[in-house]
Amino acid sequence: MNEIRDAAAELSRFRRRVVVVGCVVLFGFGLIGARLAYLQVMRHEELADRAESNRTAIVPVVPNRGQILDRNGVVLASNYAAYTLEITPSKAGDLHSTVEELGTIVEVSAKDRRRFQRLREDSRSFDSIPIRTRLSDEEVARFAAQRYRFPGVEIKARLFRTYPHGDVASHVIGYIGRINQREKNAMDDWEEEERANYRGTDYIGKLGIEQSYEKALHGQTGVEQMETSAGGRAVRQLARRPATPGQTVMLSLDIKLQKLVEDMFGDRRGALVAIDPKTGEVLAFVSKPTFDPNLFVEGIDTESWKALSESIDNPLLNRALRGTYPPGSTYKPFMAMAALQTGTRSAEKVENDPGFYNFGGRTFLSHRGGLGGVDMHRAIQFSSNTYFYSLASEMGVDLIHDFMAPLGFGQFTGIDLIGESRGVLPSKAWKRAAYRRPDMKTWHAGETISLGIGQGYNNFTMLQLASANATLANGGVRYQPHLVRAIRDTVTGEVVRQVQPPAQDLGYARKHVNVVRDAMVAVTKGGTGTRVFAGAAYTSAGKTGTAQAVSLGPKARASGKALEARQRDHALYMAFAPAEAPTIAVAAIVENAGFGAAHAAPIVRRVFDYWISGQYPNDADMAAVRVGRAAAPIGQPLSASDVQAFEAQAEAEEGVEETSAL
Repeated sequence: MNEIRDAAAELSRFRRRVVVVGCVVLFGFGLIGARLAYLQVMRHEELADRAESNRTAIVPVVPNRGQILDRNGVVLASNYAAYTLEITPSKAGDLHSTVEELGTIVEVSAKDRRRFQRLREDSRSFDSIPIRTRLSDEEVARFAAQRYRFPGVEIKARLFRTYPHGDVASHVIGYIGRINQREKNAMDDWEEEERANYRGTDYIGKLGIEQSYEKALHGQTGVEQMETSAGGRAVRQLARRPATPGQTVMLSLDIKLQKLVEDMFGDRRGALVAIDPKTGEVLAFVSKPTFDPNLFVEGIDTESWKALSESIDNPLLNRALRGTYPPGSTYKPFMAMAALQTGTRSAEKVENDPGFYNFGGRTFLSHRGGLGGVDMHRAIQFSSNTYFYSLASEMGVDLIHDFMAPLGFGQFTGIDLIGESRGVLPSKAWKRAAYRRPDMKTWHAGETISLGIGQGYNNFTMLQLASANATLANGGVRYQPHLVRAIRDTVTGEVVRQVQPPAQDLGYARKHVNVVRDAMVAVTKGGTGTRVFAGAAYTSAGKTGTAQAVSLGPKARASGKALEARQRDHALYMAFAPAEAPTIAVAAIVENAGFGAAHAAPIVRRVFDYWISGQYPNDADMAAVRVGRAAAPIGQPLSASDVQAFEAQAEAEEGVEETSAL
């Protein structure tokens, strides 16, 4: 039997289903429309930026680092361009296999591999790390032909720092090196703008002017907006903001004088600082031995680092800035000035020098046989220990401290280099703070005696001694020592002199200054420096010094030849010239060399000859000075203007006129 269908009911059900399906479809399209509206209207800017970032890449443009010049425009630090072969570890796969394969195309030495491994440990996996630097054009071409085989490896053109004069003035100039993890962590505390300026930068100043003037030398990082393919390759440049090169730092240093001094030291250790007393400009800043800063630019190899760091001579120590020494008898002119200014002793008062000084049951030695009656003039001229032992006893440690501190002894000079040592200018308060044991905190009167001759707790840098000497030469007016004269904008060419703190007048009476100056002149005309300054075309004022490196008894000191080399006395000399109107003040030390008149004073004599008379030692004279066997110059000196101090004179193409005008 056939079922009779209700056509009307079925049609009604069909219509209901169509309506439901239609509503579902409309609802679905509504959701899609709402989503599209949300994405295209509400989040349009955000998604457009994201799409643009997928299509483009922002690449930092590292600026060219600024140059460093001496006072005459000679280039001390500059840049050169070279190709490097670099690996990004996160993209390179098996690093060992990659390096081995690369070695079949370009030479990759064991030194290169060690440097790469060291840099890799200090870098992130997505950083590009050089495996080879300074590739030749042939090596670049060979790799380019095989580029497809090496994902994550590419050739880059980079600027490298170079120091054309090698180890000359290396402690002053400093060097740059790759930014290590400790420095990266320190950058986290910088302002956002400063951090942004170092994006893409791999190197930073590590020492000397390179470190102290890092921000001026670095420049401003630029950016490039590049269109990239799906594979991340650059297709074309969309926009560019060029980097601003670093500024040119112009020093007061005379690199020719600097090299002369370093040559005269030879293989001996020591330091010398020369200052213009009228301005505080540092003319020479010598620390021996030196090192070659070029070793650090690409990452120093293990052997070179071991040789430098483990050397008994400690060539990485800036002795002029950080080495502290007892000043010895070079302290005596300052003690004399202290006596006059404080009214402790007049210049005319005569003290008997029997060759020793007794205090508290102890005998302090002076000249063998004594000098007899000495006033202040003769005490400085012939360096009477007894005179200054008694003077120190009369003044007391705190009065000495209070007079010497404004001269810069035991204080930071404020020079524009990072890492200066403060030294020790003793006082009762200093000793209470320096020692933990209660019985060691008390100052004993006997400890004051040796202070008068620059021994005891006294420990100062050659920078401090040179600065104090310059202040004395300037009649008691002190200028802050500094190395940078001016900074030149690389873009505009504008030269801006560095503003220095105002001079500090210590208020010395002119008659007191004359007493001390005349006595120091007498040192070179009948005193301990006579032989060295014989025949000089100018009058200088100086003071020799011999300072104990270690504390030894009188019997041990009497047999100096039997002492270990590094236990022998240091040789010191300080002086200024011309005595009547000084243009240069110098302090020098030759470690463990013995008498200042034999080893330090001859170096200073030739510094004055160069600076004042334009003379340069001949080969025979230079050889004698290096081994401490010279007094006055030997033979006919050379004209400093005719001497080529460097095999290749590197002059700044644009900086000579500006620096000369300063």
